[in-house]
Amino acid sequence: MSIKGYIFDIKKYSINDGPGIRTTVFLKGCPLKCWWCHNPESQRKLPEKFEECTFRWHLSNDYENKQRIGSEVTSEQVITEIEKDVPFYEESNGGATFSGGEPMLQINFLNELLTLCKAKEIRTAVDTTGYTDFNNFELIYNATDLFLYDLKLIDDDLHIKYTGVSNKTIHHNLKLLTDLGNKVVLRIPIIPHVNNNGKNLDEMLKFISSLKNIREINLLPYHKNAAAKYTKMKIENKLPELEPPSKEEMNLLKDFFESTGINVKTGG
Repeated sequence: MSIKGYIFDIKKYSINDGPGIRTTVFLKGCPLKCWWCHNPESQRKLPEKFEECTFRWHLSNDYENKQRIGSEVTSEQVITEIEKDVPFYEESNGGATFSGGEPMLQINFLNELLTLCKAKEIRTAVDTTGYTDFNNFELIYNATDLFLYDLKLIDDDLHIKYTGVSNKTIHHNLKLLTDLGNKVVLRIPIIPHVNNNGKNLDEMLKFISSLKNIREINLLPYHKNAAAKYTKMKIENKLPELEPPSKEEMNLLKDFFESTGINVKTGG
């Protein structure tokens, strides 16, 4: 029987969530509460009632669904949506990416989706915070072609302040995961005045240099696109005055991280 889970979006023709053209499925629920979160609607696991939700995809077009964020769906329903884009994957070496939130909060649903994709020869990626039991990584490892792994802050106290959780599990899991093989792309959000400073960057460079098998580093500049969501959802925006880093800053950071010998891209 097809497993059910909760999603809040399916983004078609994505070019920022892994290689090639991809279909990104956003699973609901996240253990982190990052101050700069671009998907605040991801944080609660269950669907939420919300009037005139115009910024999210729905599985069906009935009026009731437009009054909430998130839908309960079966794995077969999701795979049907993914399969519609197979011609784009074949042309671009793309595939399906499972994001969130933190997709491993719904590990059985995620594992089913990855397994179904694998059976249909659809390439897979999992976008993760890394904040989960390592057993979950082991469960999905063979069905996952790529892990898009977030690395935010090295100082644990600052990580707790800005995300609500310790980074010890995240960093430990990253080391174990990279020891298993060459499936990890690091994704580093660049948040001015939070992690874009000399001390954090130096410590981050040292930590990355100690790891094996990092395939690529993606530097993700902070943007303000989610500001309207915070207003609409009546959620406090803790960084209301923050401006995105300049193109010049991003180029300097690219040069900085390239000193690891790892390929670095700005953007996903």
